[in-house]
Amino acid sequence: MATTGITALDHSVQVAAEWLNELSDRLDWPRDNRASYLLLRTVLHAVRDWLNPDEAADLAAQLPLLVRGVYYEGWNPSSTPVHPRSKTAFMERIDKAFSKDSLADPEAAVSAVFWLLDRHVSGGEIEQVRHAMRKELRDLWP
Repeated sequence: MATTGITALDHSVQVAAEWLNELSDRLDWPRDNRASYLLLRTVLHAVRDWLNPDEAADLAAQLPLLVRGVYYEGWNPSSTPVHPRSKTAFMERIDKAFSKDSLADPEAAVSAVFWLLDRHVSGGEIEQVRHAMRKELRDLWP
């Protein structure tokens, strides 16, 4: 892996790669990381947009540097939380991102990202995020 000589950046790349590998392993996907990256990015954006701006920022504060940058990419806090905030609308965002190569089990894929967040974000923050979601989405959290 290329290094920048800047410890924080090099570590962030390493941690992001570890997250993608964990997600790939959880889903029994190859570790090429393209699909895992797309899934992580899409679910993070959907979660971010379902939260109010303060809660979205609280979650971001617990993400690794590079993952935090992906999370914030393209964010318009004045248009959040989005409406409708149904499970159907959430899953449609995921399906749209995978329109060229659809997911075999989109709910399992989303649940795997939630599992990853659950592993790496504090329990208190995860509880706040979960409670900001509708029950039908909370049911996908491990």
